[in-house]
Amino acid sequence: MATEEARPEPLRDPRSLRPIPRFIFASRWLQLPLYLGLIVAQVVYVFLFLKELLHLVVESPSVTELQAMLIVLGLIDVVMISNLLIMVIVGGYETFVSRMELNRHPDQPEWLSHVNASVLKIKLAMAIIGISSIHLLRTFIEAGSLGKPDAAYTEAAIMWQSIIHGLFILSAVGIAIVDRISQPPARHH
Repeated sequence: MATEEARPEPLRDPRSLRPIPRFIFASRWLQLPLYLGLIVAQVVYVFLFLKELLHLVVESPSVTELQAMLIVLGLIDVVMISNLLIMVIVGGYETFVSRMELNRHPDQPEWLSHVNASVLKIKLAMAIIGISSIHLLRTFIEAGSLGKPDAAYTEAAIMWQSIIHGLFILSAVGIAIVDRISQPPARHH
């Protein structure tokens, strides 16, 4: 007995949908201005990065090692936020608005080929943890270097930053566990 190969369902013309479902489906394009706005935010972060980098280069003779480390951590923070923006812009657009048809593009990010809402959530959670880690490290370094208490670096403020960072980690673990439970790994034959 021969088994039939699973045939992909033919593409359906969106115009063949009834009016209400077609309208609801078309509403996904309302997200386009949001993604374009995030691209503008990306431009702002590029400007901030260049400004901080210029500050580091121009002031380098008078910058202490500690100040240089803080500036570099700020640069890393901007890059990580920028990476987060790219994941949201590209992954969100591809997942929720429209396919980008990048399959043959040599610069297509590897993660984009298997992106879905679940993968995007986990990637975003990990990026937020990375950003939070940089902020927390900067806080520890700046608080230790001041010698005198600053309103931003009181014990309570540092404690709350640490607690929030821990909650980010717990949230990411929770998202990963829920994802794992809802989509168990495929069995290999």
